[in-house]
Amino acid sequence: MSKILLAEDEPALAEIVKETLMLKGFEVIHTQTASETISKYHSIKPDILVLDVMLPDGDGFSISKQVRQTDTLTPIIFLTSKSLPNDVVTGFESGGNDYLKKPFSIEELVIRIKALLSQNRLVSKPKEMQKQAINIGKYQFTYPEGILVWEDIQKTLTHREAEILQMLLLNRNKMLERNTILNILWNNNDYFSGRSLDVFIAKLRKYLKDDPSVFIISIRGQGYKLVY
Repeated sequence: MSKILLAEDEPALAEIVKETLMLKGFEVIHTQTASETISKYHSIKPDILVLDVMLPDGDGFSISKQVRQTDTLTPIIFLTSKSLPNDVVTGFESGGNDYLKKPFSIEELVIRIKALLSQNRLVSKPKEMQKQAINIGKYQFTYPEGILVWEDIQKTLTHREAEILQMLLLNRNKMLERNTILNILWNNNDYFSGRSLDVFIAKLRKYLKDDPSVFIISIRGQGYKLVY
């Protein structure tokens, strides 16, 4: 039984979501504040977090940032009434994997939770690449831990950054279609998701800039290619 940590301060909505998820076979732990959510996260170690963006004592983005300091793998979904592109980008930059705008369909939430929990949702990867440091030029990258090492400097990527870099790595020297990344990692290819992908690609380029032999090339309107 997968364990869901649900942070939602609207009692009526929280009750509906909790009951529906429990009927679908999930164990649901409900919290109403940011501080309670962080405490429960550390004590129960959930399989996935579903976070309302606006909470009485904080926000879902801050919770996500705290989680990602030590945990790059546990999926995070945001529930938000915010719809501006910058708000969506902020969510993904803080370490989120997906988002739903209120009002939302409970069935859609269930589908997205199952997609994130599915172990086979990413492009299949060879066994020898799992949990081993792979050279990217002069860098070493470990997936799914998301650890990128340059000389003596180690950086832990967010879960989404690690997923994108892994997909590019598996398709090294070949174009990876933009829509493929969006549909696998975001489950859609709308404007907001596309804008978020642009931000993550720019961040990965920044992380890899110290080795001039490593490039993430944009093929306009089509996709990306990792070359080294």
